[in-house]
Amino acid sequence: MSRPSASDTLAGRFVHTAKSRWSQFCMADSTGRELTYGRALVGSLLLARAIAHRAPNQRHVGLLLPSSVGGALANIAASIAGKVPVNLNFTAGREAMDTAVARCGIATILTSRTFLGKAGLQPMDGMVFLEDVLTETSAVAKLLVLVAARILPASLLQSIFLTEPDAEGLATVIFSSGSTGVPKGVMLSHANILANVDSARRAIRLTNADVMLGVLPFFHAFGYTGTLWLPLIIGFGVAYHPNPTDAKTIGEMAERYRATLLISTPTFCGTYTRICKPEQFASLRFAIVGAERLRPGTAAAFKERFGHDLVEGYGCTEMSPVVAVNVPDLDAHDNTADLPRGSVGRALPGIEAKVVDIVSGEGPLVDIEGLLLVRGLNAMAGYLGDAERTRSVFRDGWYVTGDIATIDAAGHIRITDRLSRFSKIAGEMVPHMKVEEQLQSLLPDSASCVVTSVPDSDRGERLVAFYTDPTITPAELWKKLGRTTLPKLWVPKREDLRFVDAIPTLGTGKTDLRAVRDLAAALSEESEPV
Repeated sequence: MSRPSASDTLAGRFVHTAKSRWSQFCMADSTGRELTYGRALVGSLLLARAIAHRAPNQRHVGLLLPSSVGGALANIAASIAGKVPVNLNFTAGREAMDTAVARCGIATILTSRTFLGKAGLQPMDGMVFLEDVLTETSAVAKLLVLVAARILPASLLQSIFLTEPDAEGLATVIFSSGSTGVPKGVMLSHANILANVDSARRAIRLTNADVMLGVLPFFHAFGYTGTLWLPLIIGFGVAYHPNPTDAKTIGEMAERYRATLLISTPTFCGTYTRICKPEQFASLRFAIVGAERLRPGTAAAFKERFGHDLVEGYGCTEMSPVVAVNVPDLDAHDNTADLPRGSVGRALPGIEAKVVDIVSGEGPLVDIEGLLLVRGLNAMAGYLGDAERTRSVFRDGWYVTGDIATIDAAGHIRITDRLSRFSKIAGEMVPHMKVEEQLQSLLPDSASCVVTSVPDSDRGERLVAFYTDPTITPAELWKKLGRTTLPKLWVPKREDLRFVDAIPTLGTGKTDLRAVRDLAAALSEESEPV
């Protein structure tokens, strides 16, 4: 895959798409707002002027908005204005947002009073409200921009309204969820995201008849690339709803806009299976899930209710983010064969993947478990203000994912564990995900579990497992685990099997492993003898 030209940017691609699809449906949200591509172009050009006026000489601009028409327009406008939009993770708490603001040197935050009220968020320094910006824009300015956007060719619009383009320049900074540690500021360039969009376009034949159901937040890499820029650049519609757990509204939006594409998590899709009606998802072509392991029961229930398979995908923020999706090879002579279950698919066109020995780094390994490395034009520009950490995650141009995987002779990738999710117990490396799989097999599909570890004075570490099935006691679960094929060393102690009402999760639906670890540590301290 060729590298995007030096003048190829997200905003530039959007301008060309909007001009060519002026009257076509572009975006809508659950508030009832609905825009064509022409109206989205005019709105983003007007908002870009306001951003440029209010944030002169500022490189980064904070955005504190939900997945909505307003949130999408704000991101487009910031890009048109030559700014680097940083979507703040409002689900992570005030401290995490303050950290992102400080590290990016953000002085202006575009938000909405309505959103702040609904989300229960307190005002922050430098906030500019969309409501004020809209009322301050004169009717004459609106008319002039409308006329210019309608009659001028895309190339001239770019030269008038867009700052000097630079494909290698930053498109955004996304702060990782921090599920296993301190969030990192991942710098993604226009070239990174455009390369990923082009890879996805080649792997899944998308057309302007498609409609994305946008339920992921823009502060998440899959939301930013997959549900924001992917539709805008390729030229199809998107329907937004900011709460991915609100299955009732999501079902209604899917039916109203005849959604054909969904990117979500297995947990969220499990909720949709229980609440949404079959006819609401009748138009789906692909329902792609990631961020957590897809359990067979969840996949079977979704298939039975909606008649569609849940397709597993894999990615990481550092890769802009999509690496692989388990869809048929559309260029093959025979793409009708069953796709391998448990696989996240082959690497997308333009992306390479290999597995190497965890210790020696030798490879590539075929059908042998090892460390997954990937590379492509979508690999990040680096971590914000951390050149040393950036160097540490690259080996000869390959990004070290930290995931344990296998790749078969046909290129199908299977993620088997996370390198950071091993515990060294009595000198042996014990994989958390293997223990979780065994635990999950003893629980109903409606329940979930997670395994973590705490320090242990005798064996270095010991496992702690949380589960959500109230019908089984820890003692009963411990007995059942003892009768499985798990090595005895891998079975948590009876007192370290703990029932909880819910497993901690992040705003993206992913298990909050850091919160799980903190909970285990706190409970461990409480149980220690005084």
